[in-house]
Amino acid sequence: MWHSLSVQLSLALGQQFEVEEKTPIDGGDINECYAIASGNLRFFVKINSRDSLPVFEAEAESLRHLANSSEVSIPQVIYLGIIKEKSVLVLDYIPMKPLDSENAYLLGKELAKLHQWGEQLEYGFDIDNFIGTTEQRNSWHRKWANFFADHRIGFQLQLAEERGMSFGDVETIVEAVKERLNGHQPKASLVHGDLWKGNASSTMNGPMVYDPACYWGDREVDIAMTYLFGGFPEAFYAGYEEVWPLDEGFEDRKDLYNLYHMLNHCLLFGGPYLAETEALINKLELI
Repeated sequence: MWHSLSVQLSLALGQQFEVEEKTPIDGGDINECYAIASGNLRFFVKINSRDSLPVFEAEAESLRHLANSSEVSIPQVIYLGIIKEKSVLVLDYIPMKPLDSENAYLLGKELAKLHQWGEQLEYGFDIDNFIGTTEQRNSWHRKWANFFADHRIGFQLQLAEERGMSFGDVETIVEAVKERLNGHQPKASLVHGDLWKGNASSTMNGPMVYDPACYWGDREVDIAMTYLFGGFPEAFYAGYEEVWPLDEGFEDRKDLYNLYHMLNHCLLFGGPYLAETEALINKLELI
């Protein structure tokens, strides 16, 4: 496989590249990940089964949209394809460390500018993509309450029921979500979509985000998720508020938006997330 990847990278780069070093690195729970090198050139490689290619294609499309904004730093896609029956995504290799206060503050400002960027009249995305490995439906809607209730909460609940997990009557919960968001019609912002602390880091050149699941939606979904799974430094929120203060009512919507990610973690990992999600649904009084 590595020889074939060397050939493909040589073609993509327009210069000779031969994998001389490959080092396994922690890439989370989904992909095999490596740092590879040829001389001074280094890249980050994600590998998964052949049928995972759509997940990598969707990630590359999200990265392209973020790059078009020029508001946040992201890794560049070098190669995407099938090699030896494996899906392969090659990105820049960029040394990273956890967000410190300075970079968190800068990222907050950059994210606010991303959310201000662009003009889109509807909520959605040109393609369906993935949140982790779970399909994320993105067909366009004019009303935010309908988009979030149907494509985020409702779709996740349906998938959960198909896998034997029930959190209550799907239609009842979806209608309660629509009612909770009724009248909230925010600017459609390009959102990262999966913004937890594991998808943002400090680099030598400032903050960087990666592993996006982009769509056009309420900017608050990104901010809400930063409170999950360990949270972001306080400086991040100061930077964001300096550029574009959050709307009144965010605290009331935060848990509702994070229900989406809790449901997805039930689908991906099960276990303790089941009880946490049930408790959150009860707290939100959706049933």
